[in-house]
Amino acid sequence: MDGRRLGWSEWGDAHGAPVLFCTGAGMTSSFGFGADAIRELGARLICIDRPGLGGSTPDPDKSLVSYARDVTAVLRSEGIVRPAVVGFSQGAPFAVAVAGVNAVSAVALVAGQDELAYPPTKRLLHPDVAGLVAAIEADREGFEASFASRVDAEGLWSLIIGMSAPEDRALYNEPAFAAAYRRSLAEGFAQGPAGYVRDLTLAMSRWSTQPEALAVPVSLWYGKRDTSPVHSPDLGATLSSRFPHASLHVLPDEGGSLLWTRSRDILRELVGRVTARY
Repeated sequence: MDGRRLGWSEWGDAHGAPVLFCTGAGMTSSFGFGADAIRELGARLICIDRPGLGGSTPDPDKSLVSYARDVTAVLRSEGIVRPAVVGFSQGAPFAVAVAGVNAVSAVALVAGQDELAYPPTKRLLHPDVAGLVAAIEADREGFEASFASRVDAEGLWSLIIGMSAPEDRALYNEPAFAAAYRRSLAEGFAQGPAGYVRDLTLAMSRWSTQPEALAVPVSLWYGKRDTSPVHSPDLGATLSSRFPHASLHVLPDEGGSLLWTRSRDILRELVGRVTARY
């Protein structure tokens, strides 16, 4: 490494089927998912803080490619070979980047942020989201400086709640869940907003790995009731068509919180693909 520190958290069996978790916007590794399913399935869930968030020191040159290098360094240090990976919301492009360096055996994108700057997808975006994508394309550094001056953990929490469907807000506002989620966001911003803001601009730009290049199986999970305009504008239809080996699950009674409401289904599929390799 280059002297930076990388922090991560783990849940489950230290010798179980390994599954990486790429968190959503501004979140840290303190907030996982599927604790009961992890135990039942004999899995090992590993979540690495992205640079500038939580326990990982900032990287002024952070990119999707550098994040993939960071993850592979942790995997080597832990002796983990090609785990599965889950990318939730803004974590989706980071999960795809790790798959792009042949570091994982399967991918699940859950309420995943689409490649919003991909021209056919860009045409489907809500005008406000399209405006953000255009501003980042025009002047990423200027956008980051401006946006960093007006965002914090509480503001991001309010934005998430405001964009969520009623069924998602019911879960997010449940006291214990809200406390864990808000603590994770506070940890994400403890070093300042720059780590989150860079993640935002990377996720809203063209991805370093194009979906068409991935040879591993990719499962996409969306809830039909999801109202977030920064996930997929067509609930993964365009995105799933771009992966050579994709399966798309659109669940009619779910919103954007299905990472927690459908944890068992998501993990069961991934663990099955990891254990089938041995």
